[in-house]
Amino acid sequence: MRSMTGYGSGSAGSDGTTVSVEMKTVNNRFLDVHLRMPSSLQHFEGALKKQLSASLTRGRVDVSIQLERSSEVTYEVNKELVAGYLASFREIGDEFALPGEVDIATIAKLPGVLTAKESSADDTLEQLIAEAVGDAIVRLQEMRANEGASLREDLELRLSNIERHLNPIESESANVSEEYFNKLLKRIGELLEKAEAKTEIDEGRLAQEVAYLADRSDISEEITRLRAHISHFRTIMDEENEVGKRLDFLTQELNREANTITSKTSNLVVKENALGIKSEIEKIREQVQNIE
Repeated sequence: MRSMTGYGSGSAGSDGTTVSVEMKTVNNRFLDVHLRMPSSLQHFEGALKKQLSASLTRGRVDVSIQLERSSEVTYEVNKELVAGYLASFREIGDEFALPGEVDIATIAKLPGVLTAKESSADDTLEQLIAEAVGDAIVRLQEMRANEGASLREDLELRLSNIERHLNPIESESANVSEEYFNKLLKRIGELLEKAEAKTEIDEGRLAQEVAYLADRSDISEEITRLRAHISHFRTIMDEENEVGKRLDFLTQELNREANTITSKTSNLVVKENALGIKSEIEKIREQVQNIE
């Protein structure tokens, strides 16, 4: 089990060329990759995203790539683009009667004017980028695994707390239906006493209806499902692949059962412990959002 939060860096170099990569991730429902790199590396974007998606399944991934070259680099001049810039500058000068000339330094800084020549060295560069990114991914995954281990410890604590609250609820569960049954009988008796005219009732039928309503207040099924969900939760946490979405779904199911228990009875012991369970589930929900 891994966290979606992490950081990793890597580098690779050969023949005067060095590629440095920094990578950080935060939680996100899907895999969302954002690359920041020199324009000369833009044509590697597809391969980079493919490499990242092979290792990461969820989270926002911010990747920064730096390229350093100590060897001589040959550049190509986009003459058509330069001509277009100059024509536009002259048009601006004529239109607004502005003095001045554009120098070479200004032209060279304009976007797209100078681009590094592609050569067979691109194959080597692609290998260096893949190596540096792979190195960063390994370190990132190590950190995410460590964060995941910490999350697992906290989740296990929350699950144990839920089980601790379940024990008194289970002990009281046999009394819940009986309490509700007696409460219904008492209330029906009070209503009949207040009636101005005595109404003949079928006591057998009444007993069946009261028993039916009392049975609906039984919480044993909810207790059983809660324990089953907790067991399943632990099983999923032991898996190595993507588990966050399934744990999020199970958290919703835990909350549903706790809500049902709370709504079915006014027993103080049950309600107090059910509220304790809901509090632990809310903490679980917060943690699960950061699991891959």
